[in-house]
Amino acid sequence: MIIVFTLIGILVGLALPEYKYSLRKARETVLKTDLFEFRKLIGQYYNDKHKYPGSLRALVDEGYLRQLPVDPMTRSADTWVEIREQPNYEELLPGVELGIVDVQSGSAEKALDGTLYNTW
Repeated sequence: MIIVFTLIGILVGLALPEYKYSLRKARETVLKTDLFEFRKLIGQYYNDKHKYPGSLRALVDEGYLRQLPVDPMTRSADTWVEIREQPNYEELLPGVELGIVDVQSGSAEKALDGTLYNTW
């Protein structure tokens, strides 16, 4: 009986790292897909309205998204980092809001490839 439990323990010990790797790889794939979709929708918004959205929430409010996806690395829909347009001070009018041109994960963790998730 002890031998059976020992073998089970060894098998679990060998399988657990592979399981954790697979989960992380799956979350990275979801992140890449979400970022691709965000960027595509920001581009569609710009093409439709000739300006960038003021926030990610605007993509939901104006029907481009049903809801904000959860950042798979932070497990929250509120941690996405909005990257705004760079202002052109010669053309910037008072009260004009700079729109979002990109989005990144709010996670500062390292990816499996060694890069940071918040730089993707």
